[in-house]
Amino acid sequence: MSVATPGATSANLQKPRLNFWQIWNMSFGFLGIQVGWGMQMGNMSAIYEYLGAKPDEIPLLWLAAPMTGLLVQPIIGYMSDRTWGRWGRRKPYFTVGAILATLALFAMPHSSALWMAAGLLWILDASINISMEPFRAFVGDLLPEEQINRGYTMQSMFIGIGNVIAAVLPTAILAIFGTGENIGGVPPYLVAVFSIGALCYISAVLYTVRTTKEYPPQDLAAFEKMKKETAGFMHGVEEVFSNIFKMPSTMRQVALVQFFTWPGLFLMWFYFTPAVARDILGAPDTNSPLYSEGVAWGNICFGLYSAVCFAFSFWLPKIADRYGRKYTHMLCLAAGALGLLYVGMAPGKYWLLLSMLGVGIAWASILSMPYAMLASTLPQNKLGVYMGIFNFFIVLPEIIATLFFGWIMDHVLDNNRLAAVMVGGGLLAFASLLCLQIREKKAVII
Repeated sequence: MSVATPGATSANLQKPRLNFWQIWNMSFGFLGIQVGWGMQMGNMSAIYEYLGAKPDEIPLLWLAAPMTGLLVQPIIGYMSDRTWGRWGRRKPYFTVGAILATLALFAMPHSSALWMAAGLLWILDASINISMEPFRAFVGDLLPEEQINRGYTMQSMFIGIGNVIAAVLPTAILAIFGTGENIGGVPPYLVAVFSIGALCYISAVLYTVRTTKEYPPQDLAAFEKMKKETAGFMHGVEEVFSNIFKMPSTMRQVALVQFFTWPGLFLMWFYFTPAVARDILGAPDTNSPLYSEGVAWGNICFGLYSAVCFAFSFWLPKIADRYGRKYTHMLCLAAGALGLLYVGMAPGKYWLLLSMLGVGIAWASILSMPYAMLASTLPQNKLGVYMGIFNFFIVLPEIIATLFFGWIMDHVLDNNRLAAVMVGGGLLAFASLLCLQIREKKAVII
């Protein structure tokens, strides 16, 4: 296998255009990351219920995901901005994160208690974040401005494929082998599902590491001098927090959209799969075959929105080039809002597939347009740390949801899982309107 070479030296100020296969190679690792993420999103709530969790306890058990993202992503972004060696700048972080996530995926379905599953989720989510954040900066590192849309939508395409794999695996294993003998705890079919997902994760990330070359800093001597002058943990903490208050205006505007977008998605991930099992198929408890069938069908629905994400990603760059990134994002979020609102009105499980069309369109844009808007406005020398800070506006609303939505479920929504998903649709609708306040500007060096 040959190593893809972008074709420019570090002295070039203008980044060279990359061909289709070079962009393909640099994005392929996201397929594996998303398989791991899809395993987590599609099955963790069910695993928690298998281990005895109640609906109002589910949000708090998901606290690991936002907390690790809040802490890990800006730190990894800052570190990767300051890294250069024989293995590159971002690639060492891809690799370490992939190894840790693979081990966590193998271990997760062997959880025998809620505390064990929650602990492994901390490890898994931290590992995914170690891989994911440098991948976001990777596109900004290697692609010129005119290819930014295509770079992030290629990531969206692979995220869609990865989600499809994660979603189809439970149904495929159930169809071939059945659930297996379950005497309490996580059923055997999920052990097979997570094991296959772990192998997909590590293989895809290592493919990108092997086939993509990174650029060294333009002035390596100045880069090394900067590292020495700003060494130390406390400087890193100060750097992260000082840059929060120096965010470019466009970043603040896009961050506000993110703040209301992601809790809508979290509510879908928290409750959609068990809602299909309990409220659509009518499973009386987690020991019922209907519950396993519902979990599998929920994953099929997730697979459909991921397939739509994959297909729509081919059209998204053209739409964004013609109508602008913010208007494209606004319309896509509106489609997702309609999809989630329809979930509570669907007359049967097959109608849920219709709702996933809108979610898939929104998902393709959520994974690309905000980052495309940012990559064109952020200082290139701080892409990693700013991408990590941007993640605050994803994880902070999730932390709020995990801490307080359990109370809302218990006291306001009467533990109605479908109603929780519809609340998510309302949040996406509001985020869509907030896109109107975005004003894109070009980046400056700070």
